[in-house]
Amino acid sequence: MAEVQMPELGENITEGTVTQWFKSVGEVTTAGEALFGVSTDKVDAEVPSPITGTITEIRAAVGETVAIGAVVAMVDAQGAAPAPKSAVSAPAASAPSPSAESPTPTPAPVAASSEPAPALAVPASAAPVEQSPPAPAPAASPVDARLVTSPVVRKLINELGSDASLVTGTGLDGRITRKDAEKVAYSEGHLASARTREARVQVLPASVPTPPAPSAGANFVPFNKIRKITGDRMVATKAISPHVMNVVEVDYERIESVRRKYQDRWKSKEGFTLTYLPFIARALVQSLRDFPHMNASVVEGGLVLHPHVDLNIAVDMNFEGLLAPIMRQVEDKRMPAIAREIAEIASRVRSGKARAEDIANGTFTISNSGPFGSFMVAPLINQPQVAILSTDGISRKPVVVTDVEGNESIAIHSVGMLVLSWDHRAFDGAYAASFLRRLKEILESHDWASEM
Repeated sequence: MAEVQMPELGENITEGTVTQWFKSVGEVTTAGEALFGVSTDKVDAEVPSPITGTITEIRAAVGETVAIGAVVAMVDAQGAAPAPKSAVSAPAASAPSPSAESPTPTPAPVAASSEPAPALAVPASAAPVEQSPPAPAPAASPVDARLVTSPVVRKLINELGSDASLVTGTGLDGRITRKDAEKVAYSEGHLASARTREARVQVLPASVPTPPAPSAGANFVPFNKIRKITGDRMVATKAISPHVMNVVEVDYERIESVRRKYQDRWKSKEGFTLTYLPFIARALVQSLRDFPHMNASVVEGGLVLHPHVDLNIAVDMNFEGLLAPIMRQVEDKRMPAIAREIAEIASRVRSGKARAEDIANGTFTISNSGPFGSFMVAPLINQPQVAILSTDGISRKPVVVTDVEGNESIAIHSVGMLVLSWDHRAFDGAYAASFLRRLKEILESHDWASEM
């Protein structure tokens, strides 16, 4: 009999929440096959089975949070299929779509209606208003406990009181997900009734504006997990790092000529378009060799200079959030290999199949806003890294070109901005500017045809 443990899920992650079982007790699982889904404050991932055999026991139910290394299931490597042993055993339940309830940037999300909803704010200078105790909530309508997927959902349903009967489960076999409960909790009418039951007067600082009352027909959209985590991470990175921004304009005409020449052949062979991003990533890696303090992490008392370039590439998840999966040891890869890997990891993230190892422990990040035509974006540093590069929109513009004899003329070239946000604790402006100048030189002068 073999134990299945909660695996390591990334740096500083001590626990994970089971979001889905792909196999039930009595079913056979194959080594390497997705066995269960797990969610942390950094990533949602599918955990593969470490062994081939029959599942004899599931010890961690969907919605349960367990420590790294804890046993979550037992597998009989001999393949015998005994009757289910554990009352905790759960059938495979569909987890929330990663595009809607996906990971990345810290606290575990709390069902929104579990927070007391504010009534009218009182200025800081006003005396506190004494409130009579709120009336007890009506008894909850019966909800089949077997259809509730987690303690968080159960708590939210209980707080709905008589409105609980309006919750309809959309999960597997009619199971109720947190999104199902929140849909009722935050619908216009029931949000109002919840506020009436739990109304309290909050004293807010004078500098915090009072939120306007929702107008008729307004639609409340609760933050999904990735939005909450992203917000927390971005606030933290602004507080941690003294951000500075440098910008350089790059003439991409040499790269554009290679793209025009090879684009049709590349797309026919590879199945996707050859964009500017892999060229920039390739040039970035070469620049980092000359400026090792850019490929570093801040620790107490100094910097850790990394021996390899593990490059995060920010990927938009169809406007539902942002993840930055990692390409490992990019310093050993040429441009075509980088292009293929970017396409592969972006596809995996957008289809909700990102793995824990795809996210954790990068050394430098590229934020690619170029496809949206942005002129200049100032990105926020991905902690604990010391810099992040924004690749912005590239367009045809008139530029001054100089021939070999020094004569100047006007030509139409592909031009765009590169923006570097960096941590002033790690180095000074001269170092950052020199790094950007080197990156620009490589992009404009490298023999890109030789990469093909």
